[in-house]
Amino acid sequence: MKLSARNKIKGTITDVKKGATTTHVKIDIGGATITSSITNEAAEELKLAAGQTAYAVIKASDVMVGVD
Repeated sequence: MKLSARNKIKGTITDVKKGATTTHVKIDIGGATITSSITNEAAEELKLAAGQTAYAVIKASDVMVGVD
């Protein structure tokens, strides 16, 4: 797989929850969890399931940080 995004983090899917229009996918990346919201169609096409190896691919123009 070749992508233009530079932030590709390999992990293991821990949970896949299908909603009305989107599926939430949780990926464990060595103790931390990244959650992604993708279309149901994409989740079905990729045949996502818990225990499967997957990549969190992050491409964003902005990263926001907040504190109390």
